[in-house]
Amino acid sequence: MPVYQAPLRDYQFVLNELLNVYQQDELRGFDEIDIDLVNAILQGMAEFSTEVMLPLNSAGDLEGCRLEAGQVKTATGFKAAYDQFVENGWGTLTSDPEYGGQGLPAVVGLFILEMTAATNMSFGMYPGLTHGAYSAIHAHGTEALKQKYLEKMVTGEWTGTMNLTESHAGTDLALLRTKATPLEEETYAISGEKIFISSGDHDLSENIVHLVLARLPNAPAGVKGISLFAVPKYLINDDGSLGEANNVSATGLEHKMGLHGNATCVMLFDGAVGELVGEANQGLRAMFTMMNEARLGVGIQGLGVSDIAYQNALMYAKDRLQGRALSGPKHSDKAADPILVHGDVRRMLLAQKAFNEGTRGLMGQQSLWLDTASRHSDPNQAKQAGMLAALFTPVVKGFVTDQAFKACIDAQQVFGGHGYVHEWGMEQFVRDLRVSMIYEGTNGVQALDLIGRKLLSDKGAVLNLWSKMVKHFVGEHQGNSAMTPYVMGLVHAAEDLEKATGFIVSQAEKSPDMIGAASMPYLQLMGITVLAWIWARTASIALRALDEETQERTFYQSKLQTAQCYMDYWAVQTSSLRLQIESSSHTMTEFDDALF
Repeated sequence: MPVYQAPLRDYQFVLNELLNVYQQDELRGFDEIDIDLVNAILQGMAEFSTEVMLPLNSAGDLEGCRLEAGQVKTATGFKAAYDQFVENGWGTLTSDPEYGGQGLPAVVGLFILEMTAATNMSFGMYPGLTHGAYSAIHAHGTEALKQKYLEKMVTGEWTGTMNLTESHAGTDLALLRTKATPLEEETYAISGEKIFISSGDHDLSENIVHLVLARLPNAPAGVKGISLFAVPKYLINDDGSLGEANNVSATGLEHKMGLHGNATCVMLFDGAVGELVGEANQGLRAMFTMMNEARLGVGIQGLGVSDIAYQNALMYAKDRLQGRALSGPKHSDKAADPILVHGDVRRMLLAQKAFNEGTRGLMGQQSLWLDTASRHSDPNQAKQAGMLAALFTPVVKGFVTDQAFKACIDAQQVFGGHGYVHEWGMEQFVRDLRVSMIYEGTNGVQALDLIGRKLLSDKGAVLNLWSKMVKHFVGEHQGNSAMTPYVMGLVHAAEDLEKATGFIVSQAEKSPDMIGAASMPYLQLMGITVLAWIWARTASIALRALDEETQERTFYQSKLQTAQCYMDYWAVQTSSLRLQIESSSHTMTEFDDALF
């Protein structure tokens, strides 16, 4: 079975040194957190995730879920683990205190999500989707709807789902057919079938609140005619107790490549009673509150699984004896050298290490922007932070999961043949994480969103806002010779991003099809560049700590050398991506269909 060591020291680095979260006095509620409190919370989840969730990961994969008499049963041990999760209050951390939450910042909660994903991605989806559904109702529901659902969802007594996809309508939600017919007392009869519904039915909680997209009678065509409804598995009496079963059921379980411990259901709504969330025909806007949160969550899943895969690959590489170093034996007292001495193994491991630690900083930055958007006392600062978070949402979902999956493949490769068998856990990580590139909007859709909605819609205004932050950092550090390798790596990547952006903007109107061909390499280019920004900032912190003769020299030397690896291995890839965008995009779109 794989092992896991929660990266608590790295969490402290991101929170306290990279982001300075304990000095964010202008953000509402940040004065209520301190290092000791946050460390205690993270340590508690580290223990819960390794002692409770990790042992269930392989078992959940092998046993999976089963559908019996219309009810889904989760794998052995999941119910007891979920009860303990609820009892410990893990689901309450970042929720509104008005509904029983603890009101902690998202930037603290994200590391709880990372540890959960690392140790049991399937298990983590049950409370993860619940928080997303809570957020949608919290942002768009009436006061009556909030009072009806949120407290139970915050505690975890009730869980939540999102129901978008239909067999004929995946990404193109304009095609959905589920209907909502008005009933009495502002309720609606919801009828239709949804597929690929994660956590759609299970035995973990006493009720499940489904958020369902459907069409009202005479609604406008397309996405402008979609409404969102809250549809509980069991109806709720006036006193808050559970009533009779609603007309909603799981009619099938998907047979999936991975995530066997999470129930992915076909859901049938047969005149099920639901209530409107938000305004009529504005359901997509309300659902995007949940979807955007889920996209960040999927990126965190990528980071968590990539990190546990790396940890186990590194341990294996230090232990597995195979061959000798090309420069001669490094361990002459042994029959062979550990495979860590081999250049290609080191390449794979260092690529993973640089990606994981840089991405952890990026996820922290994204979460801090979201906190700033919702908590800053200055409306202008809040607005700018919200714009930056929106800009980078497709990056933290699309780029991160693409590269996290590749990192898992490399970690599996380190194990050789042992990586292909179940007992070591690596093949499960690969299977489980593969869906992260597909659900919550495929990564191709994320790439189109980045260019179409985030770049071209405002002619690059938000990107320029971030670029100014990069240029300000460069201006502060370019006179420091010790920072030269990191500053120049960032500068070159930023220049490639700027040139690629200019090319795309220049071609957008006269050759719109080209945008689709250029979008994926552009997403990767932007992701690599933003991590270069994170690593340059990290290097400046590490240099300062070493200059001040820190007692943790090994930690900061590792940060500095990993930053150098990132600039030498990752950041240099932006040039080829830029050339790919400029040279191949037209070739892709102009290729004759008959010649495929």
